[in-house]
Amino acid sequence: MAAIPVYSWHLAPDGLATRRQLRAAGLRPGGQDVVAQLERPRRRRGPLVAFLYCVDQAKPVRAMTPAKHAALDAANTARRTCPTCHRDAGYVIPARLGECVPCAYPDSEPCAA
Repeated sequence: MAAIPVYSWHLAPDGLATRRQLRAAGLRPGGQDVVAQLERPRRRRGPLVAFLYCVDQAKPVRAMTPAKHAALDAANTARRTCPTCHRDAGYVIPARLGECVPCAYPDSEPCAA
């Protein structure tokens, strides 16, 4: 396997973009292979790496279908519903608690703001 080129931060040539940059432009990699790699220096833990793709080979982002939209709504509702009291908490329930804050800490008094 041939090595891919590695560019320093802010020095990648035009026509290449990261996944986030493609998504911001309404595009997706579309099955293409990684063309290059971008390295951002970090002081303690080594370089931060991002993969680059050709913009001209990228495909448009697929449109959200009504079924996908309904499935996403159902998943988000499930993340907000407390399994103990079965109420919508109004926020995503923390995984470390496993239930809404009032159910997790029933003896605590509400804070006075």
